[in-house]
Amino acid sequence: MFFENYKVYETTLAGRPLKLETGKMAQLANAAVLASYGETVVLCTVTASDKPREGIDFFPLSVDFEEKMYSVGRIPGSFQRRESRPSEKAILASRCIDRPIRPLFPKDLRNDCTVIATVMSVDPDCSPEVAAAIGVSTAIAISDIPWDGPISSVQVGLVDGEIVINPTLEQRAVSDLKLTVSSTEDLVAMIEAGGNEISEDVMFDAILAAHEANKEVVKFINGIVAEIGKEKFTYESSNPDPAIMEEIENWVVEDVKKALDTDDKRIRDERIRPISDAIHEKYDEQFEGNEGKLDEILYLIQKHVVRSWLKDEHKRVDGRGIDEIRPLNAEIDLLPRVHGSGMFTRGQTQVLSIATLAPLSDAQKLDGIDEETEKRYMHQYNFPSYSVGETRPSRGPGRREIGHGALAEKALVPVLPSIEEFPYAMRVVSEVLSSNGSTSQASICGSTLSLMAAGVPIKAPVAGISCGLITGDEGVYGDFMTMVDIQGLEDFYGDMDFKVAGTKKGITAIQMDLKVHGLTPEIIREAFTKTKKAREYILDDIMAPVIAEPRAELSKYAPKMLTTKIDPEKIGDVIGKQGKVIQKIQAECECKIDIDDDGNVFVSCQDIENAQRALFMVETIANDPEIGAIYKGVVTRLMSFGAFVEIAPGKEGLVHISRLDVKRTERVEDVVAVGDEVIVKVIEIDDQGRINLSRRDALIEVEGAVPENDIEEEERPRRRNNDRGNYRRGNRRN
Repeated sequence: MFFENYKVYETTLAGRPLKLETGKMAQLANAAVLASYGETVVLCTVTASDKPREGIDFFPLSVDFEEKMYSVGRIPGSFQRRESRPSEKAILASRCIDRPIRPLFPKDLRNDCTVIATVMSVDPDCSPEVAAAIGVSTAIAISDIPWDGPISSVQVGLVDGEIVINPTLEQRAVSDLKLTVSSTEDLVAMIEAGGNEISEDVMFDAILAAHEANKEVVKFINGIVAEIGKEKFTYESSNPDPAIMEEIENWVVEDVKKALDTDDKRIRDERIRPISDAIHEKYDEQFEGNEGKLDEILYLIQKHVVRSWLKDEHKRVDGRGIDEIRPLNAEIDLLPRVHGSGMFTRGQTQVLSIATLAPLSDAQKLDGIDEETEKRYMHQYNFPSYSVGETRPSRGPGRREIGHGALAEKALVPVLPSIEEFPYAMRVVSEVLSSNGSTSQASICGSTLSLMAAGVPIKAPVAGISCGLITGDEGVYGDFMTMVDIQGLEDFYGDMDFKVAGTKKGITAIQMDLKVHGLTPEIIREAFTKTKKAREYILDDIMAPVIAEPRAELSKYAPKMLTTKIDPEKIGDVIGKQGKVIQKIQAECECKIDIDDDGNVFVSCQDIENAQRALFMVETIANDPEIGAIYKGVVTRLMSFGAFVEIAPGKEGLVHISRLDVKRTERVEDVVAVGDEVIVKVIEIDDQGRINLSRRDALIEVEGAVPENDIEEEERPRRRNNDRGNYRRGNRRN
């Protein structure tokens, strides 16, 4: 019989069916689970190598969230019509799975481990990220890979002031909160949030509500593990020999303390280098072929020193108080030709952010499995090697850079103006110039400065700050301490990097990274209290004195944007056959024009006068010209009875010979030629929509010309209908 080990386990989550199947697919993996939530289906697999990888000092875990376009019934938009590199959202989903599961593996495990979540079907009301996280947790828990799980993950929304677990697509569209929480049965293991200035109290309640929902799923997974879970394999520990560890520590610990006791990362690295050289010189022969163990021993000694200082002495390596923020500095307008720039410095961390404004057509097009098809605001974060004093070639952004850029983007989106208020696409690039902890939060502060300097009317300034954690030997339920504004060493050797960004009103983004199994509510509450106080200080005392509100005017180098709305049925007239009309306007006015399906028109131009002229042309094409309006047009054709003048691309009117000049005209050719620019006034629109123009009236009104003979209306020759030949309203002659 096929699939004799096939099992199906079912429960409900937020009122929707959750089904986990195993024993049928991907049977050669260490474990595989087909997770179904509603009609969302994700295949989750986990594999591990038989032997540890040599020469590394970390656990080699890789997590991939694979978006398959067939899951939403679409063919990929790439040239090859197949999925290629993961989208930004897929990378962020991978990180949200990686962060809570990684600390639950043994710290001394060095076997390669690969987790893959393949999205095969998507129900818009049931998040594939939630299904993937639960499926991955179940797969690792029932596998033979050592792990201290399981975990569960849910999303939380805030709809009309009410907390909603795993909101539907309709609820997500109106939610003020997008929160993802992963947790074990006892502890909160991961928080990722974006919100519309959510208060700390509401955010705290939402996290606890998510934890309660996760508890039920964890119990469900534990029941599966009890029935079919495999015995965990034994592995070769990477921990150094305790006797050698103690011997080296006793020898160098005092030197290590002296080396670490400085606020300058460069000096610290210079002091540690000779200690490392001395250890290798003395022990390399003993550790031949495994010299990396010595580096791990030195790492553990430094970690012990830093944690002991913090926990037992409340001493920080740079001499600060536990809740003291490093020296801060904010600047704007560092780059003369860009649309906006701001630099934020925190100790030895320094980030320069540059804002660029562009037409809405420059918004990023997205080809993913959710409903979002474009992104108007883009935030990108670059972390070059020189920022940490290293040398390596630049190979484009990695997952960390993408994650930090997305965090800054999430923090700023809630305060951005609407399209109606500010019809621009916006891109901010954060260049990390120097890094010693909390670069993502510095990028949020610098980006706020750059947007305000660029004249983007944001609703309120946003700042970010991080909070660290040191736990005692008893773990997170025992003694613990938190410290605000952690630098690189405290992040490296500590247990938590709790990043919180927001305005004075409330939180706009959270990202929490842990090295321990999870947090208690007491730790979360304390982190919120400390980061709020620090955030308000940065906003009031550091950023506000530099620029308190967005500038009233854009940079002279930024494109000028004008908008109007036309009848959607007239869009075709404005665009013209094969786009010829709109292309002509853009060429003549040196501008860019975007029109959406609702008839909203956006004209972008460096010169405001050209933008106004282009907008005028669009409105002239889309709307019948008003009688009495004066236009500058181009002569397109000459007839014996007058001249045709194009007042906007595709829209012509006739200037009769009697109204061609302020003096009597015998021949049309004596006054104008094809291609001449002339001013004309609309004097009549007949019942067939034909436009009659007068150059004579325009010259009198605009230039004050005096007519030689003021011809009375009744004396003027009347035109017959066939005088116009085959002229019809809307004919396009380009």
